[in-house]
Amino acid sequence: MMLKKMYDKCVEWAGHRFANPILAFIAFLESFIFPIPTDAMLIPMIIAKRNKFLKISLIAIIFSVLGALIGYLIGYVFFNEIGIKIFEIFGSENANIFKEKLASETGLFSGVIILFIAGFTPLPFKIITISSGFVSFNILFFIITCFISRGLRFFLVAYLTYKYGPKIGPFLEKKGG
Repeated sequence: MMLKKMYDKCVEWAGHRFANPILAFIAFLESFIFPIPTDAMLIPMIIAKRNKFLKISLIAIIFSVLGALIGYLIGYVFFNEIGIKIFEIFGSENANIFKEKLASETGLFSGVIILFIAGFTPLPFKIITISSGFVSFNILFFIITCFISRGLRFFLVAYLTYKYGPKIGPFLEKKGG
């Protein structure tokens, strides 16, 4: 019920005159703590402002990666104080699997793959960003992978919404409700 209210609020904010800064804030927070995916705001914004789909997707990408860096910092510096609490909220059993994979001897390659999948899919990206910092995953590969995966995801969502937005609006209302 609480998630439904938060989702509805995102749809409402999409039409607000400060929609871009709100999107930036949500994309930023979603990378390390916020439970609602950025797409919940991205899609209605693009339906409302189709001609701005590139700008809107860039805002989501940039601020998602900045938020991922905060997630990395939480894992690297504040894991015991903050990271554990976030893991408890989103499922610590999954987090331990990711931490082990990221820290393994094939850590760089498997880490890039895990980070890419989490950045591109609905997997809890925040768990991966925090885990990456916790195991001191290579920061350069972290940033590059976040940009590529979040870039592909948000650009694809933005483009598909631009292309088919008016047709998917009723579907989202039905499924979101």
